Amino acid sequence: MTAPVPAHESPPAPPAPSDHTSHALLLDLDGVLLDTRPVMQMAWRKVQELHGVNLPFHDYERHLGREFGDIMQRLGVTDAETVRRTHEAESVAAAHLAQEFTGIIEMLHAFVAADWRLGVVTSKHVDRTAPLLARLGCPFATARTSAGAGRTKPAPDPLLLALVDLGVDPAAAVYVGDMAVDQESAARAGVAYTRTGWGYGQLTAPAPKTTVSPEELLRLLLPAKQLVEGSKV
Repeated sequence: MTAPVPAHESPPAPPAPSDHTSHALLLDLDGVLLDTRPVMQMAWRKVQELHGVNLPFHDYERHLGREFGDIMQRLGVTDAETVRRTHEAESVAAAHLAQEFTGIIEMLHAFVAADWRLGVVTSKHVDRTAPLLARLGCPFATARTSAGAGRTKPAPDPLLLALVDLGVDPAAAVYVGDMAVDQESAARAGVAYTRTGWGYGQLTAPAPKTTVSPEELLRLLLPAKQLVEGSKV
């Protein structure tokens, strides 16, 4: 796996699928594919215990979507690399606490059946991302994490690099996220954005299109014909 990356304009509308254009569905990980809050809470408690960090988990959580070092800088945490090692080790150990959101696996397979190209764009390190994605059993064609080239979100780099991997134009892609940095990254990349109502973030301005369930996301992006055909696969 390779690594990822102020929006003031309204996000572009989701692309209309056609028989002649390859389409891409890019997804964030935390708060979109998997409920990883229990994992993050346990890792943050270990950081508090070992490094004397007195900041509550809420302070960390409101910056989700950014690279860990960026979050530490914003929180004023010193010795960020040592803290990172503790956080990542505990996150890997607690990965079993993560659970996929209801309907996510069925949604992913419906998009695959409809010939969409799937990718993941997250600010997690690849060591924490890989085992979580493996649990979903979905053929993601690319996963951009914080471990490779390019800037991390909210820069457009990780989305654009993922689309290069997939061979899909930004105008034929949708990014699904839950945090303000996801919306900003999509806007700067020229990629349509949809927010998950089941995620961790709060609504921001301009208000993005929000779906309340994976099933609603399917209905938004796939025409009825593709949904019926995909259910037969």
